Amino acid sequence: MATTGEPASKGERSRQALLDAAIVRFARDGYRATSVTDIARDARLSGTASYAYFPNKEALFVAAVDEDAAGVIAEGLERVLADTGDTWREELLYTLLDALERHPLAKRILGGLEPEFTMRLLGIPALEQLRKASSERMRAQQLAGEVRADIDVDKVAGGMLVITLSLLMSLIQTGSPPDVLLGAEVSSVFEAALRPPDTPSTR
Repeated sequence: MATTGEPASKGERSRQALLDAAIVRFARDGYRATSVTDIARDARLSGTASYAYFPNKEALFVAAVDEDAAGVIAEGLERVLADTGDTWREELLYTLLDALERHPLAKRILGGLEPEFTMRLLGIPALEQLRKASSERMRAQQLAGEVRADIDVDKVAGGMLVITLSLLMSLIQTGSPPDVLLGAEVSSVFEAALRPPDTPSTR
């Protein structure tokens, strides 16, 4: 994308149009049933336009997954940075779940409909940003005496995000109401793992 304040070049606009069309088409029809020509047509470009930006269909799909998942994670990141309360970890789960309704390809991947690409979500750059923000948030809580001082917050933040993604996958694949998997029991696990010894529960 072009730098803020600068007009996007024609090439940048074409690439973004392809990504936007790919997200919609792959989310609706799946990887196997979608052709690059379909996507180019949806983007109102020539059938071969995609190859100027992506060498093949798999590269376009991976870029579309990264783009859509980054949108989900951006909403989660905003929540982590904005929420000043002590329930931000639980709120993060609900924020990501809500964001998936606006990002159909990321939802398709987490729903297990493209199993060969599911692990891709664990390596996208945007997830590292969310892990870092979560780690910094927990480090601040350590300094405030709200989180145990004897844990490695970087590792815990990484593990928390893996658990979060697993919970999201379970919710989407089973169709369970959010409160079934994101209720008091899950909150209790996080609290027990992070709360300093001899600190009474706030729940």
